[in-house]
Amino acid sequence: MRYLYAPWRAPYIRRASGKPRGGCLFCSLARARSDRRHRILHRGANCLVVLNAFPYCSGHLMIAPFQHRPGLAALDAAAAHEMIDLAAWAEAILRRCYRPDGLNLGINLGRVAGAGVAGHVHLHVLPRWNGDTNFMATVADARVVPEALSETYRRLLPHFRGLMRRRESGSSGT
Repeated sequence: MRYLYAPWRAPYIRRASGKPRGGCLFCSLARARSDRRHRILHRGANCLVVLNAFPYCSGHLMIAPFQHRPGLAALDAAAAHEMIDLAAWAEAILRRCYRPDGLNLGINLGRVAGAGVAGHVHLHVLPRWNGDTNFMATVADARVVPEALSETYRRLLPHFRGLMRRRESGSSGT
């Protein structure tokens, strides 16, 4: 039997097995000064869009409100509406940049539901392709992501930078 090593997963496993070090990930991102370093693609009035540091696939984004709330029902209306608006923009941008066959959008509320950051609601947006379940994920419990996070950031950033200009002009995300 061959062993496949993915040492980049160790920090995720350590964080997932206990309390996060340094407080809430999304609250830290909201305070971060370097969007590029933290791979923040967009900051809105109430939410941010960031690349997932442990992606399931290229283009795996997360949309998180600045408010630290455990679920949608606890968000104020402006944050909840902006989260959905940004999801629509993310869908359009990912379709343009990656040409997926479909997309998954998901919110995991609570640790038992799969939330890695259980106390701060966030929305995952993932492009998906026919046949993208591969040998590695099926038998080796490993993911092969064909694009470096720095390349994904470089590829998507211009589209998210234009987000506010498009919003102000009244054009749709599609």
